[in-house]
Amino acid sequence: MYKINLYSVGKDKESWLTDALKLYQMRMQKQIQLHFNWVKNSEQLHKALQKEKQIFCFDPNGATLTSDAFASKLEKGLIEGGSQLALVIGEAHGLTQELKNYPLISFSKMVFTHQLSRLIVVEQVYRAVQIWNNSPYHFS
Repeated sequence: MYKINLYSVGKDKESWLTDALKLYQMRMQKQIQLHFNWVKNSEQLHKALQKEKQIFCFDPNGATLTSDAFASKLEKGLIEGGSQLALVIGEAHGLTQELKNYPLISFSKMVFTHQLSRLIVVEQVYRAVQIWNNSPYHFS
C-alpha cells in the first residue's frame, strides 16, 4: 500500500473542499493512504517535512506534465521513497529556496488558490491511480 502525505500552508475553510478531498481520499483508500497536513507557515512546513524521504513540490516554474507523465513520476517517486511520498504546496508567495531544491511540478502557468490547488493535486493523484489500473476514468 502506498502512502502520500499532502502538505499545504493554510486551512480548509470551505466545506465543499473538505467534502471533495474526503471523497477522493475514500475512492483511493485501497491503493493509497492519503493524508492531509495543513500547516500555518513555511517554518512549520519545513519542520513537518523533516521526516519525509521523497518530496515533490508544486511550483509555477516546475515541469509541466501530462496526466500520464504525472502518473509515471508519482509511481517512480513512491517506489524510490519506499512506498511513501510527500507532495507540497507552499505559501501564497511561493516555495522557500530550500523547497525549490526538490523536484518541482507545475499545474500550469496560471495561478490557483490553495484550495483549488489542493483539489487539483488530489484529483490528479486519483487520476494517476486510475491510469495505473487502466480505468476508463482517465479517458472520460
